[in-house]
Amino acid sequence: MNVSKFAATAALILFSAGSLAAKPTSIVFDANGTASDGTAYSTYTVKCSNGKKAELTAWNNRAKWCVGDASSQAREKKQINAAKDACKAPQ
Repeated sequence: MNVSKFAATAALILFSAGSLAAKPTSIVFDANGTASDGTAYSTYTVKCSNGKKAELTAWNNRAKWCVGDASSQAREKKQINAAKDACKAPQ
């Protein structure tokens, strides 16, 4: 009996922790720009459920998304995945 109570409690805690994780609530276009080598890019602002705001940069006609600027190592192929990464990143 104690094992089943422990398992149920553990599952509830894991579910609660997952639901409290910061998630993107909106993604807003900011501006278009051109890098020093002539490559066009766009910047976006992500608002997260924990109140955090983060910058996303889109390259190659929105085919590559970076958290922050182009020097960032956090790159994704989809906007929503980059936004989720931006919300998970430490402030």
